Amino acid sequence: MTAVTPNPKSAPAFCEGIQYFGDSFPEFDQYGKTPAIAEGQVAIANPNDPAAAYQTLLYADALRYLTLQVTGSKASGHPGGFASQAEAYAALVMLGHKNFITEVGHHAPGFYSAMFLDRSLEDMGIETVQQMRDRFRERHGLLGHLSGQIPGLLAPAGPLGQGQHFAMANARLHPDKLFPFTVGDGGLGEPYIMSAFGHFHTAYPESTNFLPILVWNGYSQEHHSMVSTLSNERMIAYWRGNGFEEVVLVDAKDFDDQHQPGDFIDSTAFSFGQRLAFTQAVLAGADQAARSALGGKLTVFIIKQLKGAGVHARGAKSHNLYGHHTLDNPDIVSALKTRALPPEAWELVRTNCARANGGPASKTVVTEFVLPLPDLGQLPLEEYAVGGEAKVSTTSMGRLVGYVGQTDRGYVVTNADGNEASGIANINQALKIIHPVTDALYNQQPNGQVYEPLSEDACAGLAAGLALMGSRTLWCSYESFAINGLPIWQTVTQAMAELRRPTPATITLFTAGALEQGRNGWTHQRPEIEAYFAAMMRNGNVFPLFPPDANSIQVCYEWGLTAVNKGIVITASKSPLPIRTTFAQTRQALQDGAIVLHESQGSQTVVLAAIGDMILNPVFEAAQQLEAQGYGVRVVSIVNPRRLYRPTDVAWEICSEADGEFLDEAGFDRLFGGDVLIGITGGASGMLEPIMLRSPAKRDTFAWKRGETTASAGELMALNGITGENIAKRAIALLG
Repeated sequence: MTAVTPNPKSAPAFCEGIQYFGDSFPEFDQYGKTPAIAEGQVAIANPNDPAAAYQTLLYADALRYLTLQVTGSKASGHPGGFASQAEAYAALVMLGHKNFITEVGHHAPGFYSAMFLDRSLEDMGIETVQQMRDRFRERHGLLGHLSGQIPGLLAPAGPLGQGQHFAMANARLHPDKLFPFTVGDGGLGEPYIMSAFGHFHTAYPESTNFLPILVWNGYSQEHHSMVSTLSNERMIAYWRGNGFEEVVLVDAKDFDDQHQPGDFIDSTAFSFGQRLAFTQAVLAGADQAARSALGGKLTVFIIKQLKGAGVHARGAKSHNLYGHHTLDNPDIVSALKTRALPPEAWELVRTNCARANGGPASKTVVTEFVLPLPDLGQLPLEEYAVGGEAKVSTTSMGRLVGYVGQTDRGYVVTNADGNEASGIANINQALKIIHPVTDALYNQQPNGQVYEPLSEDACAGLAAGLALMGSRTLWCSYESFAINGLPIWQTVTQAMAELRRPTPATITLFTAGALEQGRNGWTHQRPEIEAYFAAMMRNGNVFPLFPPDANSIQVCYEWGLTAVNKGIVITASKSPLPIRTTFAQTRQALQDGAIVLHESQGSQTVVLAAIGDMILNPVFEAAQQLEAQGYGVRVVSIVNPRRLYRPTDVAWEICSEADGEFLDEAGFDRLFGGDVLIGITGGASGMLEPIMLRSPAKRDTFAWKRGETTASAGELMALNGITGENIAKRAIALLG
């Protein structure tokens, strides 16, 4: 075909910004006169209809063209990966499936193109290609990688090995819908993907309505993919060996009539007849895979086609654009002209896209709606007497977790290291570990609510993914090992900060802190994770909570259950510890950030501000020593440090469901005003930053340094310099 420019007068208004139009497209008069998705329908009627395949091919080319037009407009972005699977994406949409997720953030411009074509982007004021070009990779526009704020999409980009969690979470919540998601072969080597599939399918064998689409294009970002040498037979065996009953593979090489070398082939170079045959095979294969997944079989669809098919370059060289890849670059110009469609083809593609699935994705996909949840009623809190019998905080929270799970049968608790080891065996007793083997001794049965893979990534992924999609969950972990699941949790909390709807907070319970792990040595003593959360507090929607006792943890959990679009991290000990607070005090601490546990008068005032529960033992020892020498001491328990920042320290105002509550100066002075301020934590010192920034007093910190094998928590604290004697000495030195 030949390309014409400037825009023909016949072009629809939305095409403004398209630089090249074709003057014709082969066989359009035969297959393109009537939309394959009829008015009032949500999908094509017959996947074997040549007109359906033809219009799927048009859609794939439209996606390729827009992906390159948009990325070229900024000489930035990633066109190659999405281009290699454009037929697969187009086929599933033509089959009526738009609840699409991706494992691959680099596919973002292709997904944006799809949302433009089905009119979803009109919800953010993008009505023309020019507007899409202008707002690509710009603030308040189309982010370079997918996020939670784009209408019609909810596939926030983060670490490889996370996309399947979002798809599996949705599959549990919406058993009547299909959730396809793309997996790149460059990331297939991530162990999380297959292990997560395996545990999920064992736990939930009936939830097969998620469909991984392996984009097998032979290349990673900068080189051949590590699975590029596998034969088709070996790739099929790999998936079957990991429990997939149905493996549907469509290989472009089987249709090549241009004698292209190598195992990975570009279908856009075929004769038109063979292009149509390949697209027909993809459409039929996608239909087979979708029916299989919805019909109860664990299924994967594999499209094998060269990376960069139909764009400016092939292989890894197509992965991203560089500064010279402007819209005047010869390679870009040539590719756009080759993919150019006539105006009537654009109109046809948009009509099909807008009709598929019953309307634009922004109006029809499940992630655009709030998920109805059961009313929890009044939590059965149990308030213990201050100064009474020592209690285990985690066990007290575990009792409430059991109630929540029994009230909300969709509630899921995840744990990789064992709830019993964290003092929350009562969760297992109430809700049961999900396992195909029923065994009362181990509290396990097939329909349980406690998900226990030996992978923090899988724990965090499912729990955070379910929360992002609208469900209540709890991720439990040992503090030392939770770091392995944090990348996806961070991705989810960031997405929640951008989300267009309220969703339950993603709540975690981290136990078995470093101070309790003396005999286990440094491998189990990694409270540096708290530095991660300390940094995340500045995002605006992340709230680490440090309840000082078993009363406080109940109120913290209660607060978390009512929160939306937040990441809430509860850190507590699994050892019996004194009851120091009332419910009312913690409710005040959640609002103000901290509470006063003890105050005395003296010649000068020392403020001991502590984060944690067990750490209060040396803090009170220091208070006694200082008071014996005539000093006044105020012991403050920091429960909700995010409240102690200044409003300008935190990006709260750009969060959806924004929380802009911070302790004012008068309140801060009431808690922390004194002659000397010492912050004490058994974790990372960064968590003390809010008070260190605001206090004008002479001040210092006592914090974690490193782990070692010790016989007791006291010995481990002493190894790190955290003793009552050292704290008192430092306070006196600061007082001069």
